[in-house]
Amino acid sequence: MAHRILRDHEADGWERSDFPIICESCLGDNPYVRMTKANYDKECKICTRPFTVFRWRPGRDARYKKTEICQTCCKLKNVCQVCLLDLEYGLPVQVRDTALNISTHDSIPKSDVNREYFAEEHDRKTRAGLDYESSFGKMRPNDTILKLQRTTPYYKRNRAHVCSFFIRGECTRGAECPYRHEMPETGELSQQNIKDRYYGVNDPVAMKLLGKAGEMGTLESP
Repeated sequence: MAHRILRDHEADGWERSDFPIICESCLGDNPYVRMTKANYDKECKICTRPFTVFRWRPGRDARYKKTEICQTCCKLKNVCQVCLLDLEYGLPVQVRDTALNISTHDSIPKSDVNREYFAEEHDRKTRAGLDYESSFGKMRPNDTILKLQRTTPYYKRNRAHVCSFFIRGECTRGAECPYRHEMPETGELSQQNIKDRYYGVNDPVAMKLLGKAGEMGTLESP
C-alpha cells in the first residue's frame, strides 16, 4: 500500500496520530523525553498500512526506539506499539491469552485483503465513536495472570544493541563505544519474530514463561 499516492488518508486507511500507545518500560525513565514524529513514515509490520512513526531515546544509556505497528493493530490486541507486550499485564500475548483462557489467534485475518478490510472497518467504528470489540477487555484477571504479570517497568530492555565489531574482536572504541561489549545470547530466545509475538503463536519468550508457570503449578504447560 505504501506505493499508492495519498488522496484521502481516511479513505485509504492511512493512520495519523498525535501520540504513541506504548508501555512504561519502552517510554523509559527520563521525565524529559523528546520524540520525533513522522506522518506515514513506515508500514505497519502487521497490516502493512502506512502510519505515524514516533522515535525517541528512553534514557541516557538506552538505544533509540520507534513504534513498529499502527495504533489500530495495537488496540485490537491491547499491546504496546514497540515491544508488543500487553499494556495492562506486561506479558506476551500468548501468555495473556493462555492465562485468561481466551482465543484471539483467529480473530484477526492474516491475508492481505481481509486484514486491510478488517483494520479499516475498526477505524471507521472508532471515528463513529464505537469501542473496539476485544475479548480480553471483558475478562476479569485471575490468580494465574496476577502472579505472572510484571508490576514494575523493565528498563533493561532498552539497552543498546551488542557491538558487532566486538564479537569479531575488531572494536577499537573501548569504553567510548555506544554499543554493548558482550557476547549475544544464543538459542530460542535469539529467534524472535514480531508477527509470532503479535498473534501469540510460537513465541519463545512466552513459551519460557508458560514453562515456569507450569513448574509453579499455576498453569498447564502447552
